[in-house]
Amino acid sequence: MTNPSADPTALVTGATSGLGLAFARRLAAEGNDLVLVARDVPRLERVAEELRTAYGRRVEVLPADLADREQLQRVADRVRDRSRPVDLLVNNAGFGLGHAFTYGALADEERLVDVLVRAVLVLSHAAAGPMRDRGYGAIINVSSVSGFVVMGSYSAAKAWVTTFTEGLANELGRHGVQVTALCPGFVHTEFHQRAQQRMSQIPSFGWLDPDDVVDACLADVRRGRVISVPSARYKVVVAVSRLAPRGLVRRVTGAMARRRTATPARDGAATGMNG
Repeated sequence: MTNPSADPTALVTGATSGLGLAFARRLAAEGNDLVLVARDVPRLERVAEELRTAYGRRVEVLPADLADREQLQRVADRVRDRSRPVDLLVNNAGFGLGHAFTYGALADEERLVDVLVRAVLVLSHAAAGPMRDRGYGAIINVSSVSGFVVMGSYSAAKAWVTTFTEGLANELGRHGVQVTALCPGFVHTEFHQRAQQRMSQIPSFGWLDPDDVVDACLADVRRGRVISVPSARYKVVVAVSRLAPRGLVRRVTGAMARRRTATPARDGAATGMNG
């Protein structure tokens, strides 16, 4: 799974906040050089300098808006560069929408699909071939517990990420490449504030710490697990969601989504769980 002869390099998208930042810090602490991808250039530079100073690792910055196809292609070209191999790809970039599908602009929904689905597809494809040919490497696709329930287009996108990851794991596993879908529940990040979601009704025990999520995920990657669901409570949520009748899942999660949508009068699904 890892490069046996050199310092490994990890590329992390959405690396300046939330789970992406937690991944970057943990991977640097574990001896990885980094390629950090995000839209906010000043913040990206600050994070890179922080990691260079704290951990003494090489940190490359690659500003990009993954909803822009030309910018996404630049990131894919870096991932595919066999002269500078990426040993671990973390597809983390994402965002949510704080309104129901029928009240939002179609352009917003298309952007969500571009970042949550198309970027994962393109970057995984860029990584998979070189990793397969080298016989080692790992891909982590950040999905969500919401992909097992019913929470609008975000939930649908995350369901795609999980299923896609399982298929890619089947294809690459025999070549020594580990592929894992990280499916957290509610995580203390900026995700929900940016999506303008009301989260006050979520009890304290429902929240996860981003560092704990990252540690659990990396442990699962080392164990060869394809689906990583941090914490026992969310493992139960996933198990129940898979076994319960879909009509019941729709009713329960639909009610939850209506309470969390930023505009109370807008009936429908708010976006997902992880940040």
